[in-house]
Amino acid sequence: MAYPDLYLLIDGQRLSGGGRRTHKVVNPATGAALADLPLADAADLDAALAAAQRGFDRWRESTPHERATVLQGAARLMVERQEELARIATLEQGKTLAEARIEVMMNVGLFNFYAGEVFRLYGRALVRPAGQRSTVTKEPVGPVAAFAPWNFPLGNPGRKLGAPIAAGCSVILKAAEETPASALAIVQCLIDAGLPGDVAQAVFGVPDEVSRHLLASPVIRKMSFTGSTSVGKHLAKLAAEDCKRTTMELGGHGPVLVFADADMDKALDTLVAGKYRNAGQVCVSPTRFIIESAAYDRFLTGFIERAKAVRVGDGAATDSVMGPMANARRLDAMDRLIGDAVAKGARLQTGGERIGNAGFFFTPTVLAAVPTDAAIMNEEPFGPVALINSYADEAAMIAEANRLPYGLAAYVWTSDAARQRRVARTIEAGMVGINTAMIGGSDSPFGGVRWSGHGAEDGPEGIDACLVTKAVHEG
Repeated sequence: MAYPDLYLLIDGQRLSGGGRRTHKVVNPATGAALADLPLADAADLDAALAAAQRGFDRWRESTPHERATVLQGAARLMVERQEELARIATLEQGKTLAEARIEVMMNVGLFNFYAGEVFRLYGRALVRPAGQRSTVTKEPVGPVAAFAPWNFPLGNPGRKLGAPIAAGCSVILKAAEETPASALAIVQCLIDAGLPGDVAQAVFGVPDEVSRHLLASPVIRKMSFTGSTSVGKHLAKLAAEDCKRTTMELGGHGPVLVFADADMDKALDTLVAGKYRNAGQVCVSPTRFIIESAAYDRFLTGFIERAKAVRVGDGAATDSVMGPMANARRLDAMDRLIGDAVAKGARLQTGGERIGNAGFFFTPTVLAAVPTDAAIMNEEPFGPVALINSYADEAAMIAEANRLPYGLAAYVWTSDAARQRRVARTIEAGMVGINTAMIGGSDSPFGGVRWSGHGAEDGPEGIDACLVTKAVHEG
């Protein structure tokens, strides 16, 4: 399919050209340029801020029915446009079409959930003596600056837009410059469903310039960010200057505890698929495999066999199981992290190399006996590499799971019900999967603790993060 035109979307107007700087968008499967993306300048950002304020003044007065109609309409359009949306995402991000189609439907589920949730933004009346009245209400926080990364080019913008629109807020979305067409397509579904053009803006630009400009403005009352811990800490400091509300979904280093009593074949089939989904470029990707020593040899052998069978190719090809990495930076990171681990004594069991000389393909990789001082055991690899180590018992396994300051997602595989509850309670993570890799859902909060951020997206918590609480007392 042809790659769509790119533009800034401000106050319902598509803006491009005009001497603006540009960013070259590249197809990860070929390395070839797809298009030039116009980048916002200060005047563009000021226009977006002004529109967002007008949009908020308008949208905060909308009824639950109006908000639900827009969200449900956008969901229907995404279903109708599923194949088009999926192909855009695959073109600019690289993931397989099968994964991209699922991503579209994740948005559909989320928007439909929020369409129902807008009718349940309840307050409460407090018990007071006769003649007095006290109420607690929820109100939209205000215009939201939302920053979305490239790894889920459809799903991340959907998360950033759905909750504030449901809450009655306006949004300025700054999605990734690597995957702009996907974000624009999601915004367009909302506009085509009746969302006023000043309620949702889409801008692109030099990330530090855009974030500083938007977060310095008193118009913005909340920031929502998904991305690395280092960038998140920087943006949180900028937001703190004006005491802006924040939702931060940051990096992870997913520990996977596999005990000897687990259903090993089910665990291996599930975890290998989860590890190499989106070429490992997933914040909740299972990464550190913490295996009870009695099961280690069997698990390692089974994982290597399955990793070698993963078919890598263009995401648009029907037989591809794993597409390319999204950009050349990730290839360089894999070379650095894997090379450092091997130099420090890790055993490279399979993979560890680039594929071909076109595009950004990398082999599914397994490292065993990885020392804890290797960089990859402490930095989020964000790539198709599994780190598999052996541990003597439950206490040692939990200690390793909690060793790092990250706390986004963790996974536990065991048939012992008491252990399931015990380990789930002890692990420091915002989300825990027990005998499953499915840890998200439209009705379930998605977020982490410690260096993996704070607050949550999805579920009722996602809308609540875009609301402020007001108590009114009448004498």
